[in-house]
Amino acid sequence: MTPVMSEIDEVLSFWLGGDADPAGDVSDETFARYWRKDPSFDAELRERFGALAERAARGELDAWAATPRGRVALVILLDQLSRNLYRGDPKSFAQDDKAAALAVAGLDAGEHRTLRPMQAYFLIMPLMHAEDLGLQERCVELFDELAQFVSEPGLRKRFEGGADFARRHRDIVARFGRFPHRNVTLSRASTPEELEFLKQPGSGF
Repeated sequence: MTPVMSEIDEVLSFWLGGDADPAGDVSDETFARYWRKDPSFDAELRERFGALAERAARGELDAWAATPRGRVALVILLDQLSRNLYRGDPKSFAQDDKAAALAVAGLDAGEHRTLRPMQAYFLIMPLMHAEDLGLQERCVELFDELAQFVSEPGLRKRFEGGADFARRHRDIVARFGRFPHRNVTLSRASTPEELEFLKQPGSGF
């Protein structure tokens, strides 16, 4: 195994729990940790992947995108781990455009149809994070598509949940053109309408 393949496999194995599940699912515990704000998990990620994520941000790992699995691993570093590594810092969103471009290139090539289901799930996720209505609409369509494509009930439930979450994100971008909950972190002034919206439960995900 080459060093590059070893790093790709390490990212995928850690984030997705390996390839043990024949259906391509992850455990409920693994799935839950994606969305929790857990300082100890963030610290573990910084120790294990902080340097690798910095290399990804500098473009040193762009060659990973030559394969579908490598592209997913790179997207996970740029789009997912960045949110844990730099939580509360503008750097947590700094790689969103690059992650979205990588994801779109893979999706345009149909790579999501060749990947294991949860790998495809995270290839789509940068579209959900994009402050771009066109990408948001495509995100909804893709989650709906994959929810119909997967046959295992637990996986279908995950993709149906993803589709619902994608709709919530899309509706916010359709309304404001951006995610108001990022304004403080990014030093953006909020409009009165956004401030009112941010009082609502769940407005900040």
